[in-house]
Amino acid sequence: MDLLQDARSRIDQIDKEMARLFQERMEAVADVAAYKDAHDLPVLDEAREEQVIRKNLERIEREELKPFYRQYIQMQMDISKQYQARVLGRDRVAYQGVEGAFAHIALTRLFPQAKARSYPTWEEVFAAVEKGEAEYGVLPFENSSAGDVSQVLDLCYTHNLYITGMYDLPVQQNLLALPGAKLGDIKTVYSHPQGLSQSEQFLKSLHLESQSYPNTAAAAQYVAQSGDKTKAAIASLETARLYGLEVLVEQVNTEGTNTTRFIVVGRRLPNQGNRFSLLFTVDHKAGQLARVIQVIGQGGFNMECIKSRPMPHVPFEYYFYVELVGSPTADQSRQLLEQLGEICRTVRILGIFNR
Repeated sequence: MDLLQDARSRIDQIDKEMARLFQERMEAVADVAAYKDAHDLPVLDEAREEQVIRKNLERIEREELKPFYRQYIQMQMDISKQYQARVLGRDRVAYQGVEGAFAHIALTRLFPQAKARSYPTWEEVFAAVEKGEAEYGVLPFENSSAGDVSQVLDLCYTHNLYITGMYDLPVQQNLLALPGAKLGDIKTVYSHPQGLSQSEQFLKSLHLESQSYPNTAAAAQYVAQSGDKTKAAIASLETARLYGLEVLVEQVNTEGTNTTRFIVVGRRLPNQGNRFSLLFTVDHKAGQLARVIQVIGQGGFNMECIKSRPMPHVPFEYYFYVELVGSPTADQSRQLLEQLGEICRTVRILGIFNR
């Protein structure tokens, strides 16, 4: 037996033993899930997760293998969390649109084993999570070229959910049409307003009429069902395959680094993260917002983002969203929240997450 065959034979034996141990481990994971269910505990326990990683890394003697083993252990725990969610019936995740929408694509990247639940509107996604129909919701929050998805931010303000995660999805918009259609046949293009905005320069160059649709995948579905070769959709390559459309032109978005940031919303506020976001309001007095920004700066926090939005049903008054680097569990962060509570009319933590 040569060296390669010998190595492969040993790997096969190790894999066989690991498969047996994997099943044993998942049985123990199911017992953990049962305990969490009985005591109303969340699936994710960040402190325990970090403890497990640290303990296991100490068992690796070869230093060069430690980064790879960290990645392996993290992947193993991610699979365990997905299995716990399945055992507990907490594996339903909501999104707006139809299969193939960018929100659906982001959902499958974040929750590969989840049962995706589709809802017609962003409002209904929030409602589904609040009512427990879904454990989480995945929603677009901001685009690198088209800007904020303001309606989603407003829903964060008016609902009692938390941002538990963020995910940046590179977005490539493509012109999709029925099989056999030519570029010269196209007269009307359908897509979500963000998709149309991101592709505005391309559409103008060909003098194409555009019509907005609830989302990109729904637009593609409509074009596929229409049977009309004069109609096209702007959507993803995944959507083209899903609905049997052909790609007439790839990457029609003006900005080559087009990226959409998605948020994950849930009913529980995570305990740890490297960033946190706040929602606050201040009295309509000179210098109040400046005082808030000064307190944040003096606390040593990097404010990566600040947005203002009109308050619902209160004409010409505004609420503010800020995103800060750091963890609100630290003493410094708790002190910040106390100081802001003295300045702001209202202040609350919207989310804790890693990015």
